[in-house]
Amino acid sequence: MHIGHALNHILKDMVCRTQSLLGKDAPYVPGWDCHGLPIEWKVEEQYRKKKRNKDEVPVEEFRAECRAYAKEWVNVQREQLKRLGINGDWDNPYLTMDFDAEATIVTELLKFAESGQLYRGAKPVMWSPVEKTALAEAEVEYEDITSTQIDVAFEIVESPIPELVGAHAVIWTTTPWTIPVNQAIAYGPDVEYVLLTLSVFGGAFDSEKMSQEEAEEFYKHSAYLAEKKVLIAEPLVKEFGNRLVGRMIRVVDVAWQGKGSDLAGTIARHPIYNYLRHSREGGNPASAPSSELDGPVMDPRLRGGDGMSDAEWERALEFYARPRPFLPGDFVTTDSGTGLVHMAPDHGEDDFDLCKAHGIEPVFAVEGDGKYRADWAWLGGQGSVINPKFNAPDGPICSDLRDAGGLLAASADYQHSYPHSWRSKAKVIYRCTPQWFVPMDRELAGLKNTARPEPVEGQVEQPRRASTSSARADEVEIGHAQGIGRTLREKATQAIAETRWVPEKGRNRISSMVEGRPDWVLSRQRAWGVPITLFVDRKTGQYLNDPAVNARIIAAVREGGVDAWEAGRAAEFLGSDYDAADYERVTDILDVWFDSGCTHAFVLESGKWPDLTRPAGHDGPWADLYLEGSDQHRGWFQSSLLESCGTRGHAPYKAVLTHGFTMDAKGMKMSKSLGNTINPIKLMEQNGADILRLWALSVDFTEDHRIGDEILKGVGDQYRKLRNTFRYMLGALEGFDESERVAVADMPELERYGLHLLACMDAKLRQAVTDFDFNSYVRLLCEFANEDLSAFFFDIRKDCLYCDVNPATGAQTEKRRAYRSALDIMFHAMVRYAAPVLVFTAEEVWKTRFPDAGSVHLLEWPQVDAGWQDGALHSRWNEMRDLREKVNEAIEPLRREKIIRSSLEAELTVPEVNARIDLAELFISAAVQSGDAITVRKTSHHKCGRCWRHLPEVTDDGALCGRCEDVLHG
Repeated sequence: MHIGHALNHILKDMVCRTQSLLGKDAPYVPGWDCHGLPIEWKVEEQYRKKKRNKDEVPVEEFRAECRAYAKEWVNVQREQLKRLGINGDWDNPYLTMDFDAEATIVTELLKFAESGQLYRGAKPVMWSPVEKTALAEAEVEYEDITSTQIDVAFEIVESPIPELVGAHAVIWTTTPWTIPVNQAIAYGPDVEYVLLTLSVFGGAFDSEKMSQEEAEEFYKHSAYLAEKKVLIAEPLVKEFGNRLVGRMIRVVDVAWQGKGSDLAGTIARHPIYNYLRHSREGGNPASAPSSELDGPVMDPRLRGGDGMSDAEWERALEFYARPRPFLPGDFVTTDSGTGLVHMAPDHGEDDFDLCKAHGIEPVFAVEGDGKYRADWAWLGGQGSVINPKFNAPDGPICSDLRDAGGLLAASADYQHSYPHSWRSKAKVIYRCTPQWFVPMDRELAGLKNTARPEPVEGQVEQPRRASTSSARADEVEIGHAQGIGRTLREKATQAIAETRWVPEKGRNRISSMVEGRPDWVLSRQRAWGVPITLFVDRKTGQYLNDPAVNARIIAAVREGGVDAWEAGRAAEFLGSDYDAADYERVTDILDVWFDSGCTHAFVLESGKWPDLTRPAGHDGPWADLYLEGSDQHRGWFQSSLLESCGTRGHAPYKAVLTHGFTMDAKGMKMSKSLGNTINPIKLMEQNGADILRLWALSVDFTEDHRIGDEILKGVGDQYRKLRNTFRYMLGALEGFDESERVAVADMPELERYGLHLLACMDAKLRQAVTDFDFNSYVRLLCEFANEDLSAFFFDIRKDCLYCDVNPATGAQTEKRRAYRSALDIMFHAMVRYAAPVLVFTAEEVWKTRFPDAGSVHLLEWPQVDAGWQDGALHSRWNEMRDLREKVNEAIEPLRREKIIRSSLEAELTVPEVNARIDLAELFISAAVQSGDAITVRKTSHHKCGRCWRHLPEVTDDGALCGRCEDVLHG
């Protein structure tokens, strides 16, 4: 458990405890997401240490090890969270790897299938070559890197603009590895383009630009650049020229200029084509005109195709022989590059969409491990594509492009942000592979608002077609008629609008994510997870949608977990109506976010936790609140939203609370490499859990916040003041009995003012609970304890507490009874207010006073009468408190100079004396009289030996004053 876990669970516990304090049922069922890549990756790490290959281990055995690993850490974290004071059903948590949970996840998947909300298609998705699987957006993080940037020339072979034929279109990219799968070039229809002529510097080399050796190498490989005509966007000419300066290249003239729309119909050739197909002895095939390149087929083992026959090589080479059409792209800008974008539909969303619209399909050249497939003509069997050396200016891609005459510039100095897998920290790529998707923009008719975990009965239309024929009479169809949208994106957007977001900015954050997100990629190519339990017709490619088959699958998973989905049981699941040979059993597993997105189904709706079950007839979201870090706007909050909207037509939650991240004392992100992490377990061992809880609830957790030694020291001081407040109250209330209680109306003004402040705070605390404003909650509690009670109320009344009682008989004055009565009210309120924050301390305080009264955590909100609030009293006593501060400031110089030792020796003059208030008691002084200004002098009266007050009736120091005499002997 790290400090972020501690913060998160303390906040959840605070919500449950405060809501329970208000009299609501707020049971907490802790839970763990157990499937997915993080655990699988850890088990693989153990395998690698033992030199074992995961792929050689039976999948059931591997999953068993993943299950055991997850169980071990569930038990560890469970004990840590208990130590943190988190109250929950620890003996009965939810685990996504429980068979019932896995069966429910399968059920939810099949609801999508039955309503036609699943399809299998090839689209570019985030792919980790290291982990060999697709990744969700929530599994990707961005880090700054330095990459190779290259400018590549594509020869134009056809164009309606005669000047362009024979010239070269220049593209710029920071992913050289995508050039081997280029299929087109995109232009901006409204962008202005120019055709430039390049010239190579002649004569002596310029030592400021390159060394003698570099110049010789340049002339050897770059002679082909002389007089080359290149097409680029006019606004980017200067930027393009700057990249060429170091290559000793300059622009000579402009041969043509026009709009991007003029480029329609233009066709280019891939720069590597001639290089692969032709060879010339002692020269570069690209240095010769195309008309001279008719010659024998070059050796196919140059860069790829090892072991291919000539016929196989010709087939492989056919890809590079295809024309590269110019296509209009609205996404093309002149922010950087050349204004021409090379299109690789396998490796980019814009590329895929534009090419598909023009009939160009992906070719799946890059395999799951990041290498080009073995039969690929250029670089076949080589990679990995995320390897910087592979993409470097002197790497195989750039070297071949340079030799082919297609590389105009290359430098390994481009700094930018790039996606990485949050688990392996390795770079990810966009890779087009067949995956299972939930469409965001397909019209959904006949969605049924049902929370039943079992499959829907009745005939269902084949997937990819909306249908209402399967709706039962007792199920309510929901759709655009209720104003919640026709598509999943529209439903989710409407649900976001109807949900409360704390803080409010969370609404815009998730709205923008849902608005722009692509279709939901459900499939993963891993082992540890819930399988996509579908059978696909080998002839039609459609998945089987039979409720009876689905019911058998669900029952098997409920009995045996995910291992039930194995090839040997295909015939059993399909039954007598289908031939297993006609169907492909899907072997992918579900995105782990789909697992977590189903928690509302198997926790709130399953009935396994009766305290969480809504009453019969409940409609709408089952959960009052979801609470997690702000990163979950693209994770759990969103997957839960989409899952519930897709199966129920509404969000699973009424409100969502998010917190920021914990930084170190300097505001830096915590990192093991920086050595600035804080272990909450060690912190609790040193300081106790309540100080950690007090810190978590004191910070503004809705934003990123800090923790460090000095911060914790301040929190520790705050804790000790609260604890001392309770210690004082326990001592002051020792032996308090109902027989001595004084009605509030009969109390002196000071007690009634104290209860007025309590009532004011009570209202603010209730509002803070409603707003989930725990920072204000703790601040109000601490300010009341420190400023209103300890520094004011207790300070004034300590004389009454100690001196207005006969220690032998217990007889006390009415004033003391009133004070203790007010203290008792405040104690019952304060210990309840503090219980959700200081769970251990509050229990200790309560048990000290009431050892047989049960737990403080079973109590409800204190009975504080709002009628105790008194505006006139508030105004009068606030003025007196202000005056008291000024008096103390006036006394302090005399104390420093040791003219007086305490305020009890001071005689005061103050303006506008209020006759209704005992000012000597208020100021804890010898005497007070009215005057024009505040003055202080040392009293000449003697000191009472019991109460220490300096009074006229005390004849000698140590003698008793009249009050003490009456208390002891009256």
